[in-house]
Amino acid sequence: MEILFLIVLILFSTKLAGHLATKIGQPAVLGKLLVSILIGPAILGWVQDSTIIQQFSNIGVLLLMFLAGLETDAEQLKKNWKPSLAVAVLGIILPFASAFGVGKIFDFSTAESLFFGVLFSATSVSITVQVLKEMDVMTTRESTTILGAAVVDDILVVTLLAFIMSFLGNDTSSVSVPMLLLKKTIFFVVAIILGIYVVPFFLKLFSKFNVTVPTTAGALIIAFGFAYFGEKLGMAGIIGTFLAGLFISTTEFQHEVEHSVEPIANGFFVPFFYISVGLSVSFDGVLSQLWFLVICTVVAVLSKLFGGYLGAKATGFDNNQSFAIGSGMVSRGEVALIIAATGLSSQLLSEEYYTTVIISVILTTLIAPPMLKYFFTKVKNNA
Repeated sequence: MEILFLIVLILFSTKLAGHLATKIGQPAVLGKLLVSILIGPAILGWVQDSTIIQQFSNIGVLLLMFLAGLETDAEQLKKNWKPSLAVAVLGIILPFASAFGVGKIFDFSTAESLFFGVLFSATSVSITVQVLKEMDVMTTRESTTILGAAVVDDILVVTLLAFIMSFLGNDTSSVSVPMLLLKKTIFFVVAIILGIYVVPFFLKLFSKFNVTVPTTAGALIIAFGFAYFGEKLGMAGIIGTFLAGLFISTTEFQHEVEHSVEPIANGFFVPFFYISVGLSVSFDGVLSQLWFLVICTVVAVLSKLFGGYLGAKATGFDNNQSFAIGSGMVSRGEVALIIAATGLSSQLLSEEYYTTVIISVILTTLIAPPMLKYFFTKVKNNA
């Protein structure tokens, strides 16, 4: 069966590439992302996009953020809400303004430029989380601030996207901003109530079932249940699994769940997430837009880096810590890819620039891991 060959190829290539990357002093994530481009449609064409790869990829990223929630210190997260908010807000304002300016320089309409600003305001910490886990710094104040900022960033960017599309998109009647905000409020209120009062009780009850790995199964039910509930109310599923992991981290089952879910996630599903990144890459027509690609990528990286830096610096972090936090917000990843596809379908992102924008998003995702390693190493050395 073709799927069995794909599983062998994807697992072998990502693990080998990750190992080779660590041998030259780079995060394993970088090697996995690069091999996804190598074996994808852009170069060798061994792996093509398919429904099953996308489904496995979606499960992989959900589990990755679930593990991030399990390893996050909930008390630390509560303490750092102010830095997280500052990093998220400034990490949106600077990229939005910068990308809007780039759009105007390249003769985009005002509507297209506004959408372009939203697109590059997004942050995806899925790749960041994997690098932080590799470096064993998930419980630090800097990492907690990044994770908190990512949750706020997701809410603000999706709301901003809905606001712009409600006025500028093809179907201006399809999006109600007040309804969107209401749904997000309902999600967080219900999630917090369930997380505090229901999750511990459910896990304790489920762990007593006379079946194999009942606690792990119960935790996965909670994780995917939160993701499903979040998506139904307009939230990214990864926010749901992150919160599920965060609530489980406060229970007695934290370590048991973490140790049992990690092999499932990183042993099988997460490699499909890395490969799915490379499946979006195509080099057709890029040379004719090389300057646009270079400017777009440089602005995207620097605006997020310095936006996060300013937010962290304003709330008491030193220079190295602030740059570490800023670098954690650089990757746009799957969030920006989804927004780009939305813009294409609503004609707020022209087909002419779509491929180049996708490559720019991928480049931010490739640049982020080495930056993270560099700045977090400086923080550790100065501690």
